[in-house]
Amino acid sequence: MTAISVYLPLSATQQDRLRREATGYKIQFCDVTAACDSPVVFGNPDVRIVMANQNLRWLQLESVGFGEYAALDWSRPSGTALVSNLAGFFADPVAETALAGVLALYRGIDQLGDLRRRAEWIGDPVRAGLRLLTGAKVTLFGRGAINARLKQLLTPFGCTVVTFGSDWIEADLEAALANSDIIVATVPDTPSTRGLFDARRFSQMKPGSVFCNLGRGSLVKETALATALNSGQLSGAVIDVTHDEPLPAGHPFWITPNTILTQHSGGGTSDEIDRKINTFLTNLSLFRSGKPPLGLVDFTKGY
Repeated sequence: MTAISVYLPLSATQQDRLRREATGYKIQFCDVTAACDSPVVFGNPDVRIVMANQNLRWLQLESVGFGEYAALDWSRPSGTALVSNLAGFFADPVAETALAGVLALYRGIDQLGDLRRRAEWIGDPVRAGLRLLTGAKVTLFGRGAINARLKQLLTPFGCTVVTFGSDWIEADLEAALANSDIIVATVPDTPSTRGLFDARRFSQMKPGSVFCNLGRGSLVKETALATALNSGQLSGAVIDVTHDEPLPAGHPFWITPNTILTQHSGGGTSDEIDRKINTFLTNLSLFRSGKPPLGLVDFTKGY
């Protein structure tokens, strides 16, 4: 019987579901550091485990990101192993996190929460600093599912939205940044995106704009972003991803003003694990019938 090794924490009910619905397979639930030689793997095991598994035919990641696996040799005695990720899986929650963060900054919710914790009433003076999302000019950096969904969510607000993909032109991006109230980045980690938002790029942004990063921490030069926030060049930031996670003590993002730090929780939902199982079972059906799984990773493109 073909084995499936599962490398994500599941409840007893979820384990029973996999055993019941993955008929014809032997399911083994593993710690992320436990070795395996299963041809099918579900989850994100340690890289060394993947390298050592010469029987691997298909790895279904429980993430969109796959940077730690990008440099591996996927050739195996039985042929090239397939790798699929959760492309598009987090579009709704991450887009809603971006929208919630921007609205919190625009309507002073973050500031008002701090005032409440300090039992400090300011009242009317707060009103002068509040802004409307309605009619804002927005630049979306990334043409993936997250920004596509965010564009839909922004429609009722009458925002002017411009989107850039991997074929962006420098002059066009500079013009958009200089004219945008909000910039949202959701791109993957690739050689062309690493450090793209640096001090020069933040200086090109419209003074008082809001910057949001919900893609990969490698996109941003974090010291430069902190400087832009401290100087007032940017009026706020929504940061879901950072270079180091957890964010270390003493990092400037802990104290930069008007910063909403969502701790890489932007894609979370209460039914997240169950939906990941749904995706795996759908792809397992495709795999066992000889068809490529959905979300097949193209390592030459980096996504």
